[in-house]
Order: sequence, then structure tokens, then C-alpha cells
Amino acid sequence: MKYICLGYIEPNKPQDLPESEWHAMMDECFSYDDELRKNGHFAGGHALQPPQTAATLRWENGKVSITDGPYAETKEQLGGILILEARDLNHAIQLMSKHPGVKAGPFEIRPAADLSEMIRESEKRRAGA
Repeated sequence: MKYICLGYIEPNKPQDLPESEWHAMMDECFSYDDELRKNGHFAGGHALQPPQTAATLRWENGKVSITDGPYAETKEQLGGILILEARDLNHAIQLMSKHPGVKAGPFEIRPAADLSEMIRESEKRRAGA
């Protein structure tokens, strides 16, 4: 089963650490990602650009409204996602507990929703329309 791991980071964490410490932590993270890949648990992932590069879309008054930046001001900001292949939530927690990225900020782990049946039903409705 796939689990989406959302990694959060304090906005100035990279700048607040000495460069050598930041590089060492990143090297640890990438090494652990390699271990996850080798064992078939790394299903994908990406770091994100800073929140200032974001756009937030929402539906207001019958149309899309676009706002620069993230949806909410928070102490920690979403820094990246990792898609993990694990037996169950406990296994995903066990795998991510060893990830050095947890030192930079918390990870939220959620099971990925299987929308395949919902998509099939929608395809049937759209084909009949």
C-alpha cells in the first residue's frame, strides 16, 4: 500500500544551520532514500520550492480565485513529499522513523486513497453522457 509522507520544515532551518551540518543532514537523507529504493519502499518523492513560489487556488463567488503564496501562515511549511510503499501504517511509521529528515521537521504520514473504483464509475457516467 502507498503512503504519502509530507515533510515539514521550519522556514529558516537551512539558513540557521552551519553549511557543513546542513550538507551532512542532506547526505544522510539521500542515503536513507537510496536504502528505501533498494528495498522497494521508495515509490517517489520531490522537494518543494519555497512557499513564496506557491499559488493557492480556491473557488469563490462562482469562479477561481488565485492568491500568491501558501494557503496559511504556519510555523512549519511543507518542504516535500515522499511516496512510500509499506505493508501498513505501522510499517510506514517504522520506515519513516529512521529517516534523517525527521530532524529538520515533522513528517505527516497518510495512506494514499485508492480512487480507481470512483474513476471507473465516473468514466461510465461520462461515456453515457
